[in-house]
Amino acid sequence: MPETAPVAELNEGFSEPGATAPPWAQVAQVLSAAEMAWLSTVRRDGRPHVTPLPAVWADGRMYFCAGSHEQKTKNLQADARCVLAVGANQFRSGLDVVIEGTAARVTGNAQLYRLAALWKSKLDWDFQVTGEGFRDPAGRQGLVFSITPAKVLAFGKNPYTQTRYRLAAAG
Repeated sequence: MPETAPVAELNEGFSEPGATAPPWAQVAQVLSAAEMAWLSTVRRDGRPHVTPLPAVWADGRMYFCAGSHEQKTKNLQADARCVLAVGANQFRSGLDVVIEGTAARVTGNAQLYRLAALWKSKLDWDFQVTGEGFRDPAGRQGLVFSITPAKVLAFGKNPYTQTRYRLAAAG
C-alpha cells in the first residue's frame, strides 16, 4: 500500500507563533528511523499498561511482535485500541510522534517473511516465520501485530509545534 500524505492540522494554541506543521515526510522519517517505541494498551479492568518494544514502520503501519502470554497481547485481545509513541528524549530538539489506532494480528506468510526481513535489516533480529508469527533463535514464539493509524500527532520542539495528521481512511 503506497503511503499518502495526510492532511496536517497545526494546533496554533500549542505551537509557537509563526510555526508551521512539519511535513508528513519528516513524520514518516521519524517513524521509519525509530528502533524502540512505547506501546500503551488498557487492561480488562481499565488500568493502563505501557511498555517499550522494538517496532518497524512499513506500508503506512507500525508493526511489533509480542508473546501470546504477555500482558500487552492479552490487553489487545480484549480491546485492540492502542497508542504507540516514538521520538526523542530531548526537551529542545527532535520530533515526537504518537499513533492512535487499532492493532490487528498479521498472519499471512508472505507478509510475515517480508516483515522478518525488515526486522533483520533494521534491528539485526533473526526471526523464523511460523504458522503463528515469529520464532527467535532461543525458540520463543511471538505474535506479530500491525497498528493502522486512525490519528497521528506530532510534537515539534524547535520550534514548538503540535500537529494532527488526518488520514483519509480515518475520515
